[in-house]
Amino acid sequence: MGTIFFLSHQPGDTLNLPIFPGADKLVHMIVYGVLSCSVIFSFSPEVRKQRRGMVLTAAILVPLLFGLSDEYHQSFVAGRSAEFLDLVADGAGGLMVGLAWLLKR
Repeated sequence: MGTIFFLSHQPGDTLNLPIFPGADKLVHMIVYGVLSCSVIFSFSPEVRKQRRGMVLTAAILVPLLFGLSDEYHQSFVAGRSAEFLDLVADGAGGLMVGLAWLLKR
């Protein structure tokens, strides 16, 4: 989460994105997917096995809520703006990892 905060605090003119159209959304999905994976594995194996619904909910909501706070934070950073589609990409990354984990079980 600290890395996400640090990167989102960089002024917009210091970033060299996008490499291709939509690259920033792909990066959002990957980074927030990694956050979702971190949330899942922050629970003990016993909890992951016995409370799958709770773990899945946390794996989806934590990245989504952090993404919401990150977009709000970016609205105060020079050269950056809060974008709804970034939030959608954040949530999609968390959702995809959460569902992949659930289906793997």
